[in-house]
Amino acid sequence: MACCLMCRKDIKQTIEGEEVPGGNKVKAFSYSELRKATHDFSGANKLGEGGFGSVFRGRLKDATIVAVKVLSAHSKQGIREFFTELTAISDIVHENLITLVGCCAEGPHRILVYNYLENNSLAHTLLGKGYSSIRFNWRVRVKIAVGVAHGLAFLHEEIHPPIIHRDIKASNILLDKDLTPKISDFGLARLLPPNATHVSTRVAGTIGYLAPEYAVRGQVTKKSDIYSFGVLLLEIVSGRCNHNNRLPYEDQFLLERTWTCYEQGQLEKMIDADLEDDLDSDEACRFLKVGLLCTQDAMKLRPNMTNVVRMLTGEKDVSMERITKPAVIGDMGDIKVNNQQRPGDSQSEPSTIISSEATAESSP
Repeated sequence: MACCLMCRKDIKQTIEGEEVPGGNKVKAFSYSELRKATHDFSGANKLGEGGFGSVFRGRLKDATIVAVKVLSAHSKQGIREFFTELTAISDIVHENLITLVGCCAEGPHRILVYNYLENNSLAHTLLGKGYSSIRFNWRVRVKIAVGVAHGLAFLHEEIHPPIIHRDIKASNILLDKDLTPKISDFGLARLLPPNATHVSTRVAGTIGYLAPEYAVRGQVTKKSDIYSFGVLLLEIVSGRCNHNNRLPYEDQFLLERTWTCYEQGQLEKMIDADLEDDLDSDEACRFLKVGLLCTQDAMKLRPNMTNVVRMLTGEKDVSMERITKPAVIGDMGDIKVNNQQRPGDSQSEPSTIISSEATAESSP
C-alpha cells in the first residue's frame, strides 16, 4: 500500500492581514478569486451537493481546473482555529484519499479547494445517476473496492489520532483518470462548528449507509464506518443503489435482499448482470460475504478495516467467518429524532441530523 505522511515545516500564511498557521502544500485563496473561478458559484458549474456543502467546478487564473467545496455552515470558528484543523487534514496523504490543494477563510466563508477528478463519483457513474462511458468490468470494481478499503484502513489505523469518516457512501468515492478511487470529505467534521444545523456532532450520515447504533444512539466509532463500507461494497458488486423504491418491497433494500440470497445459498444472484467476460463469480461472492460481515448488527462482530483488506485480497479466509443477520435503517421512522432542548440548555443541538443522498453527486 503506497502511503505516507507528508513531512514538512509549518509556515505562515496571511489571510485578511492576519498570520495563521498553514501547510506548505495548501494555498490560501481569496473569496473573490474563487467567485471568479466558479462564475459566482453558478448553477452551471455545480457538481453536486452533500451533507457538508455544495461543490463547484472552477478554473483558476493559471487555467487549472479544481473542485471548490463551499462548507454549508456559517462558521464562527476563528481563522487560526480553522487552519489548525485544516493543517491536520492537509498533512494526510494516501493514494486513495482526495488531495486538498487550497482553502479560503474570509469572514463567515469556509471553502476548500481540491484536485478536480474527471471521472466524478461512483454515485454518478456506476450507480447510474448520470451518463458515463466508463466500463465497470470486474477487475475495475475489484480495484475500486480494494482501494477504498485501503484508504479507510489508513484513516482508521495509521493516522494518530484516527479519523472516523462518518459518511462513507458512493458519492464520496471519486475516480481519477485511471479509475483509482479517492475518498473525499474525510476529516471535515473537524472544520465545522458544533452547532451546525446540517451536521450534528452525533450523526452526519446518509440513510441506507447508516449503522444502527450510529443512527439511533449517535454512537460513532470505526465500526460505523465499516458498516457503511459494507453497504458500499454490496453496491459495487451488484451495480445497484442501496435502496430503490421502484422495486417490489422485498427487493427495495439491497442489504436485506443480499442477506436473503445468502440464506438461500444463492448469493450469485446479487452479482451485476452486466458483468461479462472477466467476472470471477467466486471472488464476487466473497466480496458480498465481506459486505455482510461489515454490516452485522453487533458492532463487535464487524471486522476491522485491516482484516477487511485481507479478506478482499484473499489473504484471509472468509469462509471461516460466521456471518450474522445485518441491521437495516430503512427510513426516518426508524430513527428517533429529538429536537427538543434539555431543561436549562438554550443551545442544545438535535440528537440526529441525517443528510440526503438524493443530490450528493459531488467531485469531491
